[in-house]
Amino acid sequence: LNSGYEYFLEFNALSLNSASFSFIMLFDWLSFLFGSYVLFISSMILKYTKEYMLGDSHLNRFIFLMLLFIFSMLMMIFSPNLVSILLGWDGLGLVSYALVIYYQNIKSFNAGMLTALSNRIGDAALLMGIAWMMSLGGWNLFTLKFYTESSLVMFIYCFIILAAITKSAQIPFSSWLPAAMAAPTPVSALVHSSTLVTAGVYLLIRSSEGFSSMMMMILLYGALLTMFMAGVGANLEFDLKKIIALSTLSQLGMMITILCLGGSKLAFFHLLIHALFKALLFMCAGAIIHNLNSTQDIRSMGGVSYFMPLTCVCMNISNFALCGIPFLSGFYSKDLIAEFLSMEMPGIFIYTLFFMSIGLTVSYSMRLSYYLFWSDLNFTSLMSFSDNNTKIMLKGMMGLVLLVIIKGSILSWILFETPYFLILPSLMKLLTILMIFLGSILGYEFSQMKFYYQSKVMRHISGSSFCANMWNLPILSTYGLNHYFLILSKSYFKTLDSGWLEYYGSKHMFYNLKFFSQLAQIFSKNHLKIFLSVCLIFIILLVLFFYLSSLFSAQPWSRWGDAYIFSYPQDMI
Repeated sequence: LNSGYEYFLEFNALSLNSASFSFIMLFDWLSFLFGSYVLFISSMILKYTKEYMLGDSHLNRFIFLMLLFIFSMLMMIFSPNLVSILLGWDGLGLVSYALVIYYQNIKSFNAGMLTALSNRIGDAALLMGIAWMMSLGGWNLFTLKFYTESSLVMFIYCFIILAAITKSAQIPFSSWLPAAMAAPTPVSALVHSSTLVTAGVYLLIRSSEGFSSMMMMILLYGALLTMFMAGVGANLEFDLKKIIALSTLSQLGMMITILCLGGSKLAFFHLLIHALFKALLFMCAGAIIHNLNSTQDIRSMGGVSYFMPLTCVCMNISNFALCGIPFLSGFYSKDLIAEFLSMEMPGIFIYTLFFMSIGLTVSYSMRLSYYLFWSDLNFTSLMSFSDNNTKIMLKGMMGLVLLVIIKGSILSWILFETPYFLILPSLMKLLTILMIFLGSILGYEFSQMKFYYQSKVMRHISGSSFCANMWNLPILSTYGLNHYFLILSKSYFKTLDSGWLEYYGSKHMFYNLKFFSQLAQIFSKNHLKIFLSVCLIFIILLVLFFYLSSLFSAQPWSRWGDAYIFSYPQDMI
């Protein structure tokens, strides 16, 4: 990082038709840092899995799937070749599908299909990008920036952006991320915090140098709206894991927002810090769910801090880091991002929406903390739960807690060669802290709803359900669309696959073969009689043929006009 070394290894496999098929490995500070984070978080989560999945009959399969997932991620991180990125990319999609449907029920299968099919759009975009790059003579991602004048390269960049926003679940592909919470919690901690969803952001960071200003602007507005939508949705959600998933969505929006304003290093900084505290948040949530007999509804929780103090301390630390409370790791990246955005001053709409989203982040964190730790006991039954039940899980969590506290400051010293020098008016400087206070008050008010209150949420049920359902995105992008394609495929299957193609294809051939084989079988059953009969018929036909040929051989065919006439011998007449 300090010396600026980059090792670029290229293995040329084949040169064909002026295109070079080569496998490229790039080792620089960006890939090493991200790769080490992925490996460290994965190791902590695998330790955590040991107890969380205890007694599972297919634990080995689960571990192998997780390892395959990590391998796919590393393939994507270390290789800037678009073909090998696609291999890692498809590996991520396929293994995440297998992990989402790990608990086999209808909900998991639906969530798995939604995840896989949403990500297929991005895979198809990458494939089209690969096909278009054929004319450039190679698939190296870094050669693209030398052709920025070409409209062909602009198309390739559009495909890369499409792939990235499907993988990072930005609008309009946001509906799959909360649905993917059907997976076991270790999967959510690994896949939906540090690896799968950040793959899209990482690809954008790698290729952002060549983006045009128009692309950046469209991406910026999409990311901002995603960030705001996820913040509002998380404030009205009651499923613990979905709240954390929407929080991930909000933070991804923040990374892409700052990337579009030119702060790619800042986006990478926040990506690393977010991976740490979000993995810890998921692990704490998993420990609570595990102890509560798989209850995920936060209304059924309360007073958890009395029984599981250590888990709750970890969860509070990661929650504070998420909010950007000063001097925890999240503060260093979020505060820097907010001040950088204030310096850029991209416009009042972007500025307002960004700071409102920061306030909403604190609001849902506060609401979550209230429901889990400070409210009254709301358990459905008296279950025995304590930190002693999750000793191995706590070891996995403890590996991350220290980093969540100190890693932000360490990275802020190491990552930037020259520190950001930001001069702002006092109010703009303090606006982040102000939004944190306002958000915490809002979150407290959200959670202090008694049954005899006239609930504002219930009075405006259409508006609140619109926000809680992520602006009806699941209906618009999946449930509202997929039945058209299913009906079409059903009619094709019925008329073509099971209809005409069956008749003229396999079934018809089968009937013909059956008929001829039955005929042959009749021959084989009565072979001597039939053989002699066939011989007799053959001899009779042969004699008849010779007789007729001798009869007509005296005068051959003669042609007169357009008619053919037979001329018989004179003596016959």
